[in-house]
Amino acid sequence: MAKQRMLKFVDVDRDMPEKRPPNLRAQDFGEIYAEYATAKAEEQASRCSQCGVPYCQSHCPLHNNIPDWLRLTAEGRLQEAYEISQATNTFPEICGRICPQDRLCEGNCVIEQSGHGTVTIGSVEKYITDTAWENGWVKPAAPLSERTESVGIIGAGPGGLAAADVLRRQGVQVTVYDRYDRAGGLLTYGIPGFKLEKDVVMKRIDQLEQGGVNFKMNCNVGEDISFAELRETHDAILIATGVYKSRELPAPGVGAQGIVRAIDFLTASNRKSFGDAVPEFDSGELNAEGKKVVVIGGGDTAMDCLRTSIRQGATSVKCLYRRDKANMPGSQREVANAEEEGVEFVWLTAPKGFKGDTVEGVMVSKMRLGAPDASGRQSPEEIEGADYVEDADIVIMALGFEPEALPTLWDVPELGVTRWGTVKADFQTHETSMKGVYACGDIQRGASLVVWAIRDGREAADAILDQINAAAQVAAE
Repeated sequence: MAKQRMLKFVDVDRDMPEKRPPNLRAQDFGEIYAEYATAKAEEQASRCSQCGVPYCQSHCPLHNNIPDWLRLTAEGRLQEAYEISQATNTFPEICGRICPQDRLCEGNCVIEQSGHGTVTIGSVEKYITDTAWENGWVKPAAPLSERTESVGIIGAGPGGLAAADVLRRQGVQVTVYDRYDRAGGLLTYGIPGFKLEKDVVMKRIDQLEQGGVNFKMNCNVGEDISFAELRETHDAILIATGVYKSRELPAPGVGAQGIVRAIDFLTASNRKSFGDAVPEFDSGELNAEGKKVVVIGGGDTAMDCLRTSIRQGATSVKCLYRRDKANMPGSQREVANAEEEGVEFVWLTAPKGFKGDTVEGVMVSKMRLGAPDASGRQSPEEIEGADYVEDADIVIMALGFEPEALPTLWDVPELGVTRWGTVKADFQTHETSMKGVYACGDIQRGASLVVWAIRDGREAADAILDQINAAAQVAAE
């Protein structure tokens, strides 16, 4: 773990100026550090065994050609490495930062499996892409010819943006509609800046705009524009709204002041980092400073809330999770980071209710793991007579997300949904029950990883291209 942290390629001159020798100018240090980072990237890349069965590639949802761009990095051919990485991944600099590599590519590295420590694939991916931006190798879409067909994309998160990029590079006219004031979805407002710097996201959005993608922000479909109008305006529609409805906990006292949703807490913190006026943050409602914080949940969103609370200056930060550490859904790397930063994990605990009109504590039941369920996962069981109260000034509910009822919100009852409320769509073509309407990302598969949304968006864009090409051929005949 220590080795991986050393290889994150942080900008020490920017982020840790106290580490810079006093007689060394910032520019000089930057040059020396760049040489060090390049050497480390080449060293790590050279550790790739170029195995005959690249499990790293097969366990990447995008099937990135990891061995080839590692080999090119080891040879110092960074521009070619970037071009191969970009060929299958619309946002490699984002995936390099936030993908759970420990569960995907790095976790399945042959060298890791043999006990010699994984190749730090994510750090190398981040480095070669950051180098590409610095050297001007990242170019906006420049289609050989413009097409008349247009596609409307509802949602400016990673799935919608990935589809927009693919479509624009083929000359299709693309308009992205989003209810928020900035594009990026959870990349912008859901993931903390210490994991994903917001200038990294904004650079990609600027690049899409330069490439001809039209963004209509503060546009709430169903209110500011109807779904029917969108269908009349465009040749195809892609639903990429994500899932933003927070799961509720039906327990006594859940409506108390000081019990907040994870998405509201994280959005307030991210808006503050943009310099926005955030009254709920300034009032302390969505600010952990000086407070005893309890986060309920065990996924990556819970980890983001825990680590954000530490940075805001909470007096204590605890995580309640009803199973044990081995059965957490979140990244083990994220758990380790949170523990190192001072978070206390209280395993095998489940909330039963809350004390106080303004929350004073969480009523907690101690749990044990019982028999496995149908999936093989052990089910938690309450231990009778082992209840206690966990003191809290603010409780953050990070229980996951569910889809909104889109057929009702958009007045399209013919839009098919699953029993979970996600949009029913083919997992290869991504076409829904409505002709010419597609879906991708979390609104189709349920809350998942950014890398899966990118894959879905790219696949949906390819299917849309097939549809409009077929229609154009029929029209030409």
